Amino acid sequence: MMAIPPGIDPDLLRSFVLVAEGGSITRAAARVGRTQSAVSMQMRRLEESLGQALLLRGARGLVPTPHGIWLLDRARRLLAMHDEIVTNFRAPEIAGPVRLGCPDDYALLWLPQILAGFAEAHPAVEVEVVCLPSSVLLSCFGKGELDLTLFSAGTEAPGVAAETIWRGPLRWVGPAARPIHLLRPLPLVLCHTGCTWRVAATQALDQAGVPWRMAYSSASQTGTHAVVLAGLGVTVGLSVALPPALRLLGPEDGMPALPELEIALLQHPGAVAEALANHIRRGFGDGAEVSARAA
Repeated sequence: MMAIPPGIDPDLLRSFVLVAEGGSITRAAARVGRTQSAVSMQMRRLEESLGQALLLRGARGLVPTPHGIWLLDRARRLLAMHDEIVTNFRAPEIAGPVRLGCPDDYALLWLPQILAGFAEAHPAVEVEVVCLPSSVLLSCFGKGELDLTLFSAGTEAPGVAAETIWRGPLRWVGPAARPIHLLRPLPLVLCHTGCTWRVAATQALDQAGVPWRMAYSSASQTGTHAVVLAGLGVTVGLSVALPPALRLLGPEDGMPALPELEIALLQHPGAVAEALANHIRRGFGDGAEVSARAA
């Protein structure tokens, strides 16, 4: 009879995820309430049990190896499901309202699946979804007007440690039927001043020496997509779930590379908020794999 290999302690995976995301054993130790030496020992135990190096020291701290990157996405999903199971069996039935903030840049991509699963698990909870720019959502969260919020990392958070739940490529988007990206100055369709996507786009163009002008602006991605669909400029967005008649633009189109986007989560204490946060973590873990395939 074939022997069953030993399992992996979820505590090891949790520490690994925090180290990989923060690039520091010291910061991870503070998050899990352990000493630095204890977390270092956990990383050694995890690498020994899997037989592969998972972390390397780089210029910005500890970074995951190729095996570590493979493990990181799966560890996030496993931990989210693990926490959901534990919460559902140990915690009393939760009920009441919860206020969730999410930029509309990625609300339609992830929230339907997340909210459907949450409603099935917790039918007595009433969810209010607020879609606003990241900077506004962070202000609302800081004033206690939201119980938890998603936001694009890089926007200044209100003095609270945020959790990175997704990382993926930011891409140029233009109309499929018109080569508007060849115009100089390049007409841009972006969000408000200070938006992390807008900053990333204009900095990339400046560094590449591509002249540009702000043709249109909108507080939502729906608005920017509408203008691009009209053939009036290019914008930036994710590499998945593009409306028909839009296409991704890359180096072959003369467009400079853009940095990766990080989506982060902030939450106030509370059983309802924690339950919804667990569904969000699992939903974005599933979405990361979809995005990686599309890119």
